[in-house]
Amino acid sequence: MARGSTRPTSRDVAQAAGVSQAAVSLVLGDKWRGRVSETTAERVRQAARDLGYRPNLAARNLRLGHTRTVLLVVPALTTEFFAGVYTGAARVAADHGFGVVLYPSPEGVGPARDPFASAQAALDGVIASSMAADALTAIRGDQLPLVMLDSDPSGSLGAATVNLDITDAVRQVTDHLLGLGHRHFLHLAADVPSWTFEVRARELAARLHAVPGTTLRTAPAPISIDGARQAAEAALGAPGPRPTAVVCDDDKLAAGVYKALRRLGLRVPDDLSVTGLDDLALATALDPELTTVRLDAELFGERGMHALLAVLDDRTPDGGDIPVELVVRGSTAPPGAP
Repeated sequence: MARGSTRPTSRDVAQAAGVSQAAVSLVLGDKWRGRVSETTAERVRQAARDLGYRPNLAARNLRLGHTRTVLLVVPALTTEFFAGVYTGAARVAADHGFGVVLYPSPEGVGPARDPFASAQAALDGVIASSMAADALTAIRGDQLPLVMLDSDPSGSLGAATVNLDITDAVRQVTDHLLGLGHRHFLHLAADVPSWTFEVRARELAARLHAVPGTTLRTAPAPISIDGARQAAEAALGAPGPRPTAVVCDDDKLAAGVYKALRRLGLRVPDDLSVTGLDDLALATALDPELTTVRLDAELFGERGMHALLAVLDDRTPDGGDIPVELVVRGSTAPPGAP
């Protein structure tokens, strides 16, 4: 629409979509299921997007007693992965007339100050990373409709859970390295008390234990490049057979390993193969480029928001973990390969 033109109304959306205003209200209020078809609902949403229509949420909230606002609780805004989670969640939220507010727990300083006088009054629901559970408790967000990301389905405050298939991620990495002939491993493990990292450690140990002749050394490290460098230097200098492959819980940790190996006069992948997990932009900035597991952060956020919408609508969220994909690049090779 041209600058200065009249703000589009629900009647405009109804005319553009060829439906009644009641149908527009049902669709944009996410109350359409069983009343209009999926095709009609998408036609209404597309018409609203084309016209730039935004419902008068303030008036509707007064009528319905809802804020149409969701809180996304994440460890920190400086993390590329969680930026993708927010993008996916916000995209789905916008299609359903919701806004998303971010609540970060800044690295190194604990949870951010509670921005709400009453979270229960200000929010309709919460999506939270298990890595930011302390912040969730601080704002009593666990008393609202809740979806947990990367969290143990059997112990997530009774909430719905949405998970990436981290078990399969570790399986793909381990099978790749074993297939190359590696038998001596170093696990650079994220020093973060979180279910997702516990799964990684447990699955790696189990898969290697099943293969005769393998060894596994574990070194905890903070999720920072410098912290990973120091941890890797110490682990690789320890007595015993030197690992030929380093499995990292995160691409940042892998970058720290690269720095440690350079300081030790070792080369990737000639002397050691290195793998990451996440497939951040950093993975292709490293030289050689990093073999890692691609996690679809935006899809993760989308699934989280869809799950919360289901909870708010008294429906059971879709099940099943989100698939992941091993991306093989130049950081892995057979042991001792030129």
